Amino acid sequence: MRIKIDYARCTGCKLCQVACSLQHTGTVNPQRSRIRVFVGEDVCLPVIAGPYTEAACNSKENMVINGQEVDGCVVCRASCPVKSAFKEPDTGIPLKCDFCGDPPDPQCVKWCDPDALMLVDD
Repeated sequence: MRIKIDYARCTGCKLCQVACSLQHTGTVNPQRSRIRVFVGEDVCLPVIAGPYTEAACNSKENMVINGQEVDGCVVCRASCPVKSAFKEPDTGIPLKCDFCGDPPDPQCVKWCDPDALMLVDD
């Protein structure tokens, strides 16, 4: 089971972030959300901190991008079981998607008005 993202449908409204933080903390605080939406000029990119995919580890070493050295894991950190994409701001504890419980009831999917997020069985 996973949350499928249709990037073409995402409008950047960030309701998914609101729903996730509300579910997990009882408050609206996107910094405590397990999903983040990065909004660019031409695209909106929802990123979920786990559940993990079977992504192969391509680079554990630092690399240089535009003259700046960056952590080589930056590309696939969200799917990595070792490094977390997001951390709880006060404690530094990694935030990982838990599908909002068992049975799965992901609030980000429920609140996604443009249906950019879908819960699917694989």
